[in-house]
Amino acid sequence: QVQLVESGGGLVQAGGSLRLSCAASGLTVSRYALGWFRQAPGKEREFVAAISWTTGSTAYADSVKGRFTMSRDNAKNTVYLQMNSLKPEDTAVYYCAAVYGMGTFVREHAYHYWGQGTQVTVSS
Repeated sequence: QVQLVESGGGLVQAGGSLRLSCAASGLTVSRYALGWFRQAPGKEREFVAAISWTTGSTAYADSVKGRFTMSRDNAKNTVYLQMNSLKPEDTAVYYCAAVYGMGTFVREHAYHYWGQGTQVTVSS
């Protein structure tokens, strides 16, 4: 049974940093494309970042490019989202997602497995 468990969320002031983790079980992250999405109150879930299992290449939403970094630790079967220079508009529930396949996937419906989410709140 596949499980994705996010952690690392919390309350931080604008300009601060957080690192989210997504621990996977029932799959090997080195064989899956992984992604991070977020959903703010009253808004649709949106793409944040993705990483390819074949090349390790990454893709980012324009709104987080240069501030967020997604990485993968195959030995720990975990992916991370390092978030720097946080802004109040980054406030959302952040979700980790996985799909077996090559490349980076930015569309929500491409992913088969989802975590339960972790809350990130950025105060101004």
